[in-house]
Amino acid sequence: MNILQQTKQLCQQYNIKPARSRGQNFLIGQDVYEKITAAAELKSDDIVLEVGAGLGFLTEMLARKAEKVTAVEIDSKLAEALQNRLEELTIKNVTVVNENILKYQNSNRPLPNPPLSKGREGWGGYKIVANLPYNITSRFLREFLAEAENKPSAMVLMLQREVAERICARPGQMSLLAVSTQFYSEPKIIAYVSADAFWPKPKVASAIVSLKVNKVIKSIKSEEKFFRLVKIGFSAKRKQLQGNLTKGLKIKKEDVNKILADCGLKETARAQELSLADWQKLFVVLDGRNML
Repeated sequence: MNILQQTKQLCQQYNIKPARSRGQNFLIGQDVYEKITAAAELKSDDIVLEVGAGLGFLTEMLARKAEKVTAVEIDSKLAEALQNRLEELTIKNVTVVNENILKYQNSNRPLPNPPLSKGREGWGGYKIVANLPYNITSRFLREFLAEAENKPSAMVLMLQREVAERICARPGQMSLLAVSTQFYSEPKIIAYVSADAFWPKPKVASAIVSLKVNKVIKSIKSEEKFFRLVKIGFSAKRKQLQGNLTKGLKIKKEDVNKILADCGLKETARAQELSLADWQKLFVVLDGRNML
């Protein structure tokens, strides 16, 4: 049987009805699974946190390449089906966790395999591979890129195509989401995925995105101040950066223009035109003059 046939059979066996509220569109393309697995660049000693494990077709592939996999699935019926499939396949290096990852990550119960504590070299002891419900993407990125005690070394995510293109944007199309994601990682679109690769077929196209997570950005002494600056910059998207900074930081227009010039930016620049490096330069100058 192909993956679609197996998926329908398992859904019937466990009385599973795909729920739109949870973004349950099952991936049925074998070639897509292979692209996700390849993008993760797994080694035999890697530890993987899989989110949205579903019926386990990707879990199976990850488990055959990595040392350990923690497969998190919020739906109890899917988690049961996943556990039983793994037992039938005699795959023993996977721990199934029936939880909401956004609640579990911040609880006092550590994840079994990728401990959200210190990994190898005190950082990045695991990788994340996730087929996320698209309505939790921003929160998931924030929690694991910005707020996790120990960030992953890399992520491979299936995202809505529009969101994937936004986080991988370049100057001219930048947004707060793009700056935030690129501050913590190096995102790259690996492949686009059509709606035909899912069952039931979603209304939107998707994309596989790889994110190499940055350890630290040395020029930024305060992430809180940095993102306050960026939020002020994007506070009125259609207006020039000059006006947003003048109003948001309560400093004179001529001072703002001088600072922009010192950073190699035009007076007419808009927030979406700045690269991450531009924001870093702007932060260093403003912070150095105690203007933040």
